[in-house]
This record gives sequence, C-alpha cells and structure tokens, in this order.
Amino acid sequence: MVNWKQNFAVIWLSQFISIMGFNFALPFAPYFIQELGVTDPVRLKMWVAVFAASTPLTLAVFSPIWGMLADRYGRRVMLLRANFAGAIVLALMGTVRSVELLILLRLMQGVFTGTMTAAQTMVSVSTPSHRSGFALGALTAAMYSGAMVGAFVGGVFADWFGFRGTFFAGGLLLLASGLLVTFGTTENFVRHIPEIEDERSPVRAHWADLGPALPILILIVAMAGARQFDQAMLPLLVQDIHGSIQGVSIWTGSLSAFCGIAGLLAAPLLGRLADRVPPPKIGKMSALGAGLLMLPQGLAHSFLLLFGCRFGMVFCAGGLDPVFQIWLSRVTPEHKRGVVFGWAATARSMGWVVAPLVSGGVASALGIRSVFFIGSLLFFGLVPLISVVVKRLARD
Repeated sequence: MVNWKQNFAVIWLSQFISIMGFNFALPFAPYFIQELGVTDPVRLKMWVAVFAASTPLTLAVFSPIWGMLADRYGRRVMLLRANFAGAIVLALMGTVRSVELLILLRLMQGVFTGTMTAAQTMVSVSTPSHRSGFALGALTAAMYSGAMVGAFVGGVFADWFGFRGTFFAGGLLLLASGLLVTFGTTENFVRHIPEIEDERSPVRAHWADLGPALPILILIVAMAGARQFDQAMLPLLVQDIHGSIQGVSIWTGSLSAFCGIAGLLAAPLLGRLADRVPPPKIGKMSALGAGLLMLPQGLAHSFLLLFGCRFGMVFCAGGLDPVFQIWLSRVTPEHKRGVVFGWAATARSMGWVVAPLVSGGVASALGIRSVFFIGSLLFFGLVPLISVVVKRLARD
C-alpha cells in the first residue's frame, strides 16, 4: 500500500530542489544574454521576451501529451522524465556561445520538462480529497521556497563564478531531485478502463471529457498572463534602479528570495483556506490585492519601495495558482486528472507565452515601467472574469 504522506513529503522536497535548480540560473538570463553579446537596448528586450516565451510555447503543446501518457502509464514516470530532462537541458545551456542556441535549448526545455505539473498530478491522485487543498497549497509553497533559495544563492554564485556556472549547478540540482523521486516514492498505478466503450470519435470524447474544467482552464490562461506579464522585464527594472550590471545579480536574487517568502506563506495559507472557503472568492480577493500592489512598482526608484510592494503583490498572487488547481481537481474525476492537469499546464503556458511577448513590445515602445501599470489592469480584469466562470459552472 502506498503511503501518501511519505510520497507527498518526498515529492515536496524534490520540487523544492528542482525549482531551486531552475531558479539558480534562469532569473539571470537577461544578464547572460548581454554576456553573449546582445547589448543594444531594443534587441536586448526582444531577446529577453523571446527567451521568456520559448519554454511556455513548447510546454503548451506537449503538456497534454505528457498528461495523457501519465493517465496511461503512471504519474511517477512522468515526474522522473521531467526532472532528468531538466538536468540535461540546464547543463547544456551553460555551454552555449550564441543567444540563438540558448533559445533552442529553452524550446527543448518546454518539450521535455514540466516538473510542477507532473508533481501536482501525482499528489492530486494520491492524497485524500479532504486534504487536497492543503497538499496542493503546500506543493506550491515548495515552488516558492525553492525559487527563493535558488535565486538568492544563485545570485551570489553568479557574482562569484559567472553566469555559466549557475546553469551547471542548476543541472546538478535537477539530477538530485530526480534521484530523490527514484528512490523515495512509490506508485501502485492501475490504468482506468471504462466499463462501456465510448463510441464517440477520440477528438470529441477528449474535449467532452474536459467538461466543467474547460471554463476554469480559460481562466487559468488569463491568470497566468497577468502573473507573468512583468516577470521578464523585472531584472531590467532592477538593473535600471541599480544603475549598472555589476553586482546586479545579487540584487535580483535577493528580490526573488525576499518575494519567495511571500509565496511560501501565501500558498499553504490560502490553499488550506480553500478547504473551507469557495476558491473563487479567494481568487477574487487575491487578484484585487495583486493589482493594487503592482501599481507602485512602476514608480519605484528605490529598492525599499520595490521590495515592499513586490512582497505584497507576490503574497496576493501566490494564492491564485493553487486555488485554481484545487478548484480544477474538485470538478475532475481522479482517472482524468492527468490529461486535465496537462491541459492546465497548457493553459498556464499559453498565458506565459503571450505575456512576455506583449510586455516586451510595451517596454520597447513605452519603457519598462509602463509594463507594471498595464500588468495591474490585467489583475483587476481577473475579478469579473472569475464571476463569469462561476455563473457558467452554476448553469451547467
């Protein structure tokens, strides 16, 4: 018999390490791109936007495929695939000599990785339903805490050993995460076989199986776009406030670490609250708070204001993803969660693809600070959108 508590503890730790590995290097990509020879401000913003959008683009295409394979062959093997592939891709990024090759590897990252979606799927099917809010919220906390530690330590590491070294170190962390899952988790997977053969075409059956999850998936696209809108340009805002690229990785890593504390606190608190309060109500309050606290960041000319407002914004926004995942798991039968969570990753990735491309264009045309003003409007727009989805589900 599988011990769900042991599985959850090991998966939590593995996610902490894997997200730490990704954040050991990726937050400093705008500075690495400059090291690769891209120094023109307009071209730099373009390549930073393309870098940010590349992985979500391929992740959006392949996540449903991996989700269907998870429902067919097991969730644990998908988590192993994501970790070991991430280790290889990150290490290869440290060897590139051109920004074009870096982008190619970012595309490959989206094809073969996706540790968070794989972990969420495995946890959602092995955890008792009355503990799902706590488990998924705590798993999101692992993401934030891993990002916090990875960005801070990675920033110091980059300042000492260079940006290339952070990619190699990040790859080793992903390898450690994969080994932890290999030797620390178990799964008694039994493939679900329907009692009555479905006479519908595979395409129609697949879309029909999404059922009530479909409007929530549309909402996840909007949520992901709002949350990611300013992310690619944030290191350039930090560089603008700092005034130089020298030592800027420490400031960027410190900001990510400080805000990671906010996400670490928000995810389990709001996830546990979602076991008692309807997830849509929590989502509305989180979106409103995030929008209000993003506005002053566009006006910040000191790290004190930027750090303070960013902390509050991340706390509010940190509740959105786990709340929506809890909402999604409650309307989805267990045997369909692999494919539905795969589509959730696609929905999230679609927002991640569009957001940096649009924000990069906004930054080039109107300046970096305008990105934060428009980003706040996107958060405000989530409030009425959540109400629409609630009414749609009530009708169905």
